[in-house]
Amino acid sequence: MKHPQFPRLRPVLALAVVLTLAVTACSGGADTAGAPAPTSAQAPASPSETPAPSRNSTAAPSRTATAAPTTDSKYAVPGYAEGQIPPVPLFALPDLSLLTASTGVFTPDLTKNLTSRPGITVSPARCDQNGVFNGRSTVVGDGSGVIRSDDGSSVANNGDGSGVYNNGEVTITNNGDGSGTYRDGRTTITVNGDGSGTYRDNEITVAINGDGSGTYNNSRTGESIANNGDGSGTYRSGEITIVNNGDGSGNYTNSRTGLYVGNDGRGDAQVNINNEGLRTVKADPLPPIKPLGNFPTLDAIQPIESCGTVITLEDELLFDFGSFQVREDSAQTISELSTLLKDAGAPTAHVYGHTDSVSDDAFNQTLSEQRAQAVVEALRANGVTTSLDATGFGETRPVAPNENSDGSDNPAGRQLNRRVEVFVPAF
Repeated sequence: MKHPQFPRLRPVLALAVVLTLAVTACSGGADTAGAPAPTSAQAPASPSETPAPSRNSTAAPSRTATAAPTTDSKYAVPGYAEGQIPPVPLFALPDLSLLTASTGVFTPDLTKNLTSRPGITVSPARCDQNGVFNGRSTVVGDGSGVIRSDDGSSVANNGDGSGVYNNGEVTITNNGDGSGTYRDGRTTITVNGDGSGTYRDNEITVAINGDGSGTYNNSRTGESIANNGDGSGTYRSGEITIVNNGDGSGNYTNSRTGLYVGNDGRGDAQVNINNEGLRTVKADPLPPIKPLGNFPTLDAIQPIESCGTVITLEDELLFDFGSFQVREDSAQTISELSTLLKDAGAPTAHVYGHTDSVSDDAFNQTLSEQRAQAVVEALRANGVTTSLDATGFGETRPVAPNENSDGSDNPAGRQLNRRVEVFVPAF
């Protein structure tokens, strides 16, 4: 099964930070009965704009150093001299850039460099207030939190450094404290923020504990490695068991051939095969196993400062009182607005109608919808090719008080509330 490509949002967002463990290959030997065979550690894949790990890029034990002089004795591990024990291998993880990727997926640039024109105010969308923008696909909450949905994917930026991305196949969670999780149908990657973490797929499980210790298990090959972080560890695969005690001593056992090698760490090794009798040979102490590296922490997600651009027009520039017919003398205003939308270069814009609180709710709702639709039609007639839709909010979203604190009329506030807004989301 091919790993799903990481989806692109608009703008195209790079996921470019690769998570790797600082692990180093150590030497080992081959045994025709199943001892570790020399291989090369698999390096993490190079970062890309939309990275996805190869299905062949699985974690693998690493054993690349040259073995000692060999002997044909049945009392020796093939590829090693009598009394020598292959080292417990270290292991490397596959490409984990899926999780420690650029946080740009959570913090798209949602601003446009448009300038105001006479009678038209251009400003960033109000992301510090609750609201629904972008055709109901961008929801703005308190604390710069934003939920954005597009083409089956969604991004929740909570404004406190945390967030969640989901496209139906892949879920990425950043907890804002250095920890997080990546999940898809095959792979789970967890970073705990303290140097520890886990990687799991259909075959491989790797756990790193943050103190130099960790474990590796491969359900397909039956291999397991335990690195205790203090120089000691164990390797098992089929009939082979290798134990390094971290103090120079250790042992090797092959249950099929009956070969046993025990290094006392003081210069001697005891060799036996099928309990035929011990042979004592000279052997150097075992070198300690190098500790594993740590999972890096995840960068906190930056809060979104703007959800896009809002172009605001007072309704009196376009309409007579209580009317939704665009006035003939508003041609210059419509032309200026058309130029702004063309300069924005956005494929989509949303026209919102708003009223003050004079008249009843039903009348204001209908009037706001009619005025928004009238602006859409005027822009299309003026050659705007941006995809436009119209929504009316009536009196439900005032930007100023309709009444003063003593209950008297506030004409200036009502004038600000009677407006048409064009929301241009950034892509």
